[in-house]
Amino acid sequence: MALYFTSINSGSNGNCYYVGNSNEAVLIDVGISCKEVEKRLLRLGLSISKIKAIFISHEHSDHIKGLAVLSKKYSLPVYISANTLKSSRLLLNESNTFSFKHLDTISIGGLKVSAFSKFHDAADPYSFTVDFSNVCVGVFTDIGTVCERLVTQFKRCHAAFLEANYDTEMLQNGSYPYHLKRRITSGRGHLSNKEALALFQAHKPEFMSHLLLSHLSKDNNDPVLVENLFKAVAGKTFVSVASRYEESPLHYVSAEQLSAETYNFNPLLHQPAQLNLF
Repeated sequence: MALYFTSINSGSNGNCYYVGNSNEAVLIDVGISCKEVEKRLLRLGLSISKIKAIFISHEHSDHIKGLAVLSKKYSLPVYISANTLKSSRLLLNESNTFSFKHLDTISIGGLKVSAFSKFHDAADPYSFTVDFSNVCVGVFTDIGTVCERLVTQFKRCHAAFLEANYDTEMLQNGSYPYHLKRRITSGRGHLSNKEALALFQAHKPEFMSHLLLSHLSKDNNDPVLVENLFKAVAGKTFVSVASRYEESPLHYVSAEQLSAETYNFNPLLHQPAQLNLF
């Protein structure tokens, strides 16, 4: 009994995360086009028919860009808070759009998706955890500061997508205008490498097998630098950076798992009907 998870894309150019079991899955955000989501799922050996719902964290374009088209094309239920929907100005199918609030848990088949509010400069922003059969995967990006809610949820996770947006010195010495630097570091912007690392070191549970560093800044971070920073203190936890240009490998985790593993899909060896993820 496992949860499978991958980053379809992660960064200011678009965010989309997949979490599911062998029967159903959810997407957290759709910040890239429907066409790109379809292509990347296909390359991973994942059928879009597995996706049963979409959850939206907040209304910024890099999280909702492809939502309207994807949800309409596949008649997918959209879970989005009332204030986020209002601020997004999207025209969604009212009969297939559902609201949620802080600490709500929504059942999608065997999955339980829990929402909790976070600090970010949006109307009503949320982070999510997805639970199945005593396994938990968290999606924690676009975080202005580490709060007790985040700490509590992070401690539950067997795997997590965690924002490590910027290196402090690179941001300070970079070309961004002052107002943008201030927004990023305001406590309602993004999480720095240092802040994310402090959370990881202080609160990583012993059973956490995977950490995918997410939403890295193109201009104010270095994937090699931040990956090495975390790997130096990760112990047995597998650490990698979620790309802003392509999908990540498909990983999976179970409560009994002793080491990090990656699910390998070879289309030459499998027909769709034979692959248990279809």
